[in-house]
Order: sequence, then C-alpha cells, then structure tokens
Amino acid sequence: MRALFVPSPGIGHVFPMVPLAWALRAAGHDVLVATAGPGLAAGQAGLPVVDVRPGLDLAALRAAYVRDHPEAVKRLTTRIRDVRTIAALLARMSRILVDGVMETAQRWRPDLIVESLTQGAGLVAGGKLGVPVIDHGFGFVRSEGMAELHRENLADVFDRHGVRDLPRRRQVIDVAPPSMLEPRADGLDGLDGLDGLPMRYVPYNGGGTLPPWLDARGLGAGTNQPRVTVTLGTMAPAMTGLGPVERIVELADHVDAEFVLALDDADLSALQPLPSNVRASAWLPLGALLETSDLVVHHGGAGTTLTALALGTPQIVVPSGADRYLNAEAVARRAVGVSVTDDDLTVELLHDMLNDPAWRCVADEVRAEIAAMPTPARRVLDLEELATHR
Repeated sequence: MRALFVPSPGIGHVFPMVPLAWALRAAGHDVLVATAGPGLAAGQAGLPVVDVRPGLDLAALRAAYVRDHPEAVKRLTTRIRDVRTIAALLARMSRILVDGVMETAQRWRPDLIVESLTQGAGLVAGGKLGVPVIDHGFGFVRSEGMAELHRENLADVFDRHGVRDLPRRRQVIDVAPPSMLEPRADGLDGLDGLDGLPMRYVPYNGGGTLPPWLDARGLGAGTNQPRVTVTLGTMAPAMTGLGPVERIVELADHVDAEFVLALDDADLSALQPLPSNVRASAWLPLGALLETSDLVVHHGGAGTTLTALALGTPQIVVPSGADRYLNAEAVARRAVGVSVTDDDLTVELLHDMLNDPAWRCVADEVRAEIAAMPTPARRVLDLEELATHR
C-alpha cells in the first residue's frame, strides 16, 4: 500500500502525523509526505518528503495576509469556537499546496491520502484519483462540514483539475482523549457525519541529544526543586509576543521551583538576565522535557497540550488565538489544568498547581485514558482495509 501524507506546512500539523507514518512504514507500506515550508521537518523524522511549493515563505505570506485581511487576522488572535468561520483562510493555504500535491499524487499514485484535518489539497487529489482520504486530527478542533466548505471555496481548483465531487470514501483519525471532547450538537460521532477512529496520541517532537541536566532537579547545589517548563511553541512568539514568559520570569524569584524556558535562542536573548532559578534551554524534544516536569506553562498549541496530556503533566494554559482557546477550554473543563490570561499568572497560582495533588491525580487519569486508546499500529489495519475495499 502507498500512503501519501499531505500536512499543512507547519510543524504543529506535521508532528502529530509522524507516528502513523512510522507505523505504516514498519508494517511494510510505502509512505511519502507532500508539503512545503516548515512542514519539510518531516524529513528529520526519517520520512521521504516532496517539497510541493519550493521557496514557500510563510512569514512573508503571513505579513501580506495581516496587511490585506485585518478582520480575519483579528479573528485568528481571538477565541475561535467554530473552525468554519476561518474556512476561507484555510482554503487559501490549500491553494498554495494543491497543484504540487496533485502533481505528486498523479506521479506517485497512492492508494490513500492522509491529510491535516483542516487541509483541502488532499481532497482534490483524492477526488481526482478515486482514493480514500483520511483527515488526521491534531487537537480539539472539530470540523463538521469543512470538506463541503473546501469544495465551495476551492470550486475553481476542483474544476481546473477536472474533479466533480468530494472523495466518496473519507474517514477521520481523532487523537483527542474522548473524555475531553464535548458531544456534537447533532448527536453523531466523528466528523463530517462519519464515524471517527480514535487513536492514541504518541508524542513526537523531533529528536536530539538530551543534556545531562535533564534528569537532575534544581539549579542550586543539593536541591531537588519541582520543575516548571515554559514554552510558547513555534508560532505564538511571532504572532502574540512573549507576554506569558515575561510574566513567569518576573515571578520566578518568589517560587521555590526550577523554571525551564524552552524557547528559540532569539526569544531567549530578549529575556536576559534571568533569575537564578530560571534555566534557558533553547530547543529540546518536548516529550523528554515534560517527562521530568511537574508543571507546564504554555500557549495552548495542540501539540504541547496533547504531549502534556499523554505524559500526565498538569498545565497552565495562556491561550493566544486560533484553536488554542479550544485546547485551553478542554484542559480547564477536564481539570487537568487551568486557562488563564497573562495577568492571572501569580505566585499563588503557581504554588497551587505545584502543591495540590488533585491536579496530578486528574492528569494521571487522562494519561491512562490516552495509553488505552488504539495505537497507530492498530489503525494501520483499518487503513489497509479502507484502501483495499474500493
């Protein structure tokens, strides 16, 4: 079987797909990733990648979009309850990839296509080739009706490639733990009226050599302080700044804990000098870091949220736009953490999160729930069946 992966060109869309791609390859199937820009990081996971839009400059595209569509950008940095409200923006990103994806698909002839939940290029290619399309989830976004909106917003693209209808066989892989999902208003399971396939979220955050200090606790001699990881992911600093991190740095002197700032070097340089109990780590595989952490403070990105859930790490989420509010609300609703603003970050809150065992207890419940979900290897069997029953 040949599986073509079509992630949106962002690390937050690529990384959640890597475990399924690995599972397919381990089962003897051929995998190819078709993406662009930051999405090419899939190659660092040992996967073959085709750059379907060489020279893609997401920063320049983002700047142009901010200039030309200020109202849409305003929506992106506020609370999004329904992803369909930004369907036009999602279609814009699909347009960037679709011709390259189609060329790759027609040349490589996959038996099925796995695409990002909010991507539309895979729908066009799947409709052209008559192969199944699987939407791969990455957080708590639900996308009922998104395929139909892509068909509407990309009507000229479908027509140009001679595709009349959406792929007849579509499926959804959902990596969110069921206890953290709100019931659908229409009473159906899954997305787009289909039965979604739950799959265990297996954290993949890249590889790397782990520093010796990772297994030690505290920056002072003989200390065994709790560890708090602070991260804003790859996108939030450029869009909404370092507010939560700056606030944590202000509070750190008053909290008996070691704080690890997992940020890009450029962002870290803006925060110097740091208090004595704050460590600047730059980039580390997040899963390895959270395994040694008692608490994580973050922006609400889906990958960070689900990695913390899979490892049973309580969370303080300071959401900054897009789907991050949905992720933050899911965390707060399940009581594995809290959703706050910059101003809500206080010494008292940090002390409570580090010392009240109830947070860890609930986080352990969700960790066990995720561990019991079907593995990517199990889902390979479902994809094999879907690809062979045409």
